[in-house]
Amino acid sequence: MKKLFLFAALSFSTLIFSQKKYVLVIHGGAGTITKASMTPEKEKAYTQKLKEALKAGYSEIKKGNSSVEAVAASIVILEDSPLFNAGKGAVFTADGKNDLDASIMNGKDKSAGAISGVHTIKNPIKAAIAVMEKSPHVMLSGLGAEQFAAEQKLELVNPEYFWTIERWDGLQKLKKKETEKKIGQNMKNEILKSYEIDQKFGTVGAVALDKNGNIAAGTSTGGMTNKKWNRIGDAPIIGAGTYADSLVGISCTGWGEYFIRATAARTIAAKMEYQNKDIKTASQETIDEIEKLGGDGGLIALDKNGNIAMPFNTSGMYRGAVTENGEIEIEIYK
Repeated sequence: MKKLFLFAALSFSTLIFSQKKYVLVIHGGAGTITKASMTPEKEKAYTQKLKEALKAGYSEIKKGNSSVEAVAASIVILEDSPLFNAGKGAVFTADGKNDLDASIMNGKDKSAGAISGVHTIKNPIKAAIAVMEKSPHVMLSGLGAEQFAAEQKLELVNPEYFWTIERWDGLQKLKKKETEKKIGQNMKNEILKSYEIDQKFGTVGAVALDKNGNIAAGTSTGGMTNKKWNRIGDAPIIGAGTYADSLVGISCTGWGEYFIRATAARTIAAKMEYQNKDIKTASQETIDEIEKLGGDGGLIALDKNGNIAMPFNTSGMYRGAVTENGEIEIEIYK
């Protein structure tokens, strides 16, 4: 009888755990992130900042505010930190500038907004939300996006605000590596190889489920270190780096060219909608497809029932989630 009771208790606790409902999930980028390369102080800093972002978004949900507001609150915390490749911690382009991209999508009505290639908007995610809510467009870029942000009275800063020594040093290392290579007929492959140092990780994102059952997803990034020719990745592209509908929300991070080709975020939603696949299966299959194409990275996904998926094919991904009861979970390594 005691054994039977113990088995029943264990089964019940397992069932409760499996039914844990998440209301917010975030990421701080995927890439070459290993325990061996991380100091205890830096790991603590990343963990604390991820927790801060989760608490900020969770506070919005608890107050009954929208999933869009929760996503914004979380991402702003990460954009304001030099730890991540977004906002304050954005990487440098080949010409020594910081090109910022961001996007947001509201699953309630599939409204969306995005900005790309901006240099003076302190919090790109706020500009993306303004595009969604206060313009007839979905994506604005460059000077036009900055002019729109000014008209909306968003905070603008001198481009020097985004300068950090760590990101600047990362650019110099890549430039040195490029000069040491003899780029000939195989120029494309040589350029791609030059992204090996401090390459793609750091993009931030969040997906939230509010008390009304509405999902929103957002992503913000500085792109690739040493990127050229005004390159744009997947982060500001709806359906590639960001997507949300009534079933699921997704935010991606990684080698943007491959996430664009795979229309990664929308593919997950389509697998769930048309093939009746669960969130973990749909998300993992999409990451596997990206890997087959030659890309790497990861993503976060949250469905209408509070289930999450956070697959990635790199050595690590900064990620975290919070349940409807306020329980916070943070992970970094594989």
